[in-house]
Amino acid sequence: MSVSYQSTVPDRSRPAGNSAEADRPLVILVDDDDGFREALHELMQSAGLDAIGFASTRDLLKAELPDRPGCFVADVRMPGVSGLDLQQQLAESGDIKPIIFLTAHGDIPMSVQAMKAGAVDFLTKPVRDQALLDAIAAGIVRDIKQRTHAQVVKKHESKLALLTPRERQVLREVAAGRMNKQIAFDLGISEVTVKLHRGNVMRKMQLTSVGELVRVWEALPAEVRKRVEA
Repeated sequence: MSVSYQSTVPDRSRPAGNSAEADRPLVILVDDDDGFREALHELMQSAGLDAIGFASTRDLLKAELPDRPGCFVADVRMPGVSGLDLQQQLAESGDIKPIIFLTAHGDIPMSVQAMKAGAVDFLTKPVRDQALLDAIAAGIVRDIKQRTHAQVVKKHESKLALLTPRERQVLREVAAGRMNKQIAFDLGISEVTVKLHRGNVMRKMQLTSVGELVRVWEALPAEVRKRVEA
């Protein structure tokens, strides 16, 4: 039996690689039991979901996965790299795609570890079809939100790169709620200069109000804010 499967719902009416296909969710199955993986694949097909499967985490990590929203469905116990190890490796690589764990043996400490690390669910085999599909639906929704947020952050970061060091200082101070005269005193510049830098920040960031600027600042990841504050 093949160790991997292609899209469960190929659409012959659309050319491969177009934007519509790129937006279609993809469920990534990882299980060393060929029969169970095939059953999961058939379940995805019956639910109208695209899926691709791997017999091991090693095969998955070597593969070039399409950039599409979706989630992982992985067995916890597999030869070599386990499902929990996979979760850790994905997190370390910056891949925060949601993961749903399946196990043939209930293990509370293991399930607690998985959930604390961000797993969507930890289900016991044999799993009810609807329970798994509900978890997958939740995982896909989470990934779509994460991807949307990441795109927004990337857009804001590209605009931040346009700011001069002084403009970034002013941005940070304005976002902290400080008044122009306070910023001028702290930075050793005039209020007029502060207003000039502030106007440049608003223009380059394409913002229309201080409230919007504060929301953008707070939406940035902590590491990005630290770079601006450095």
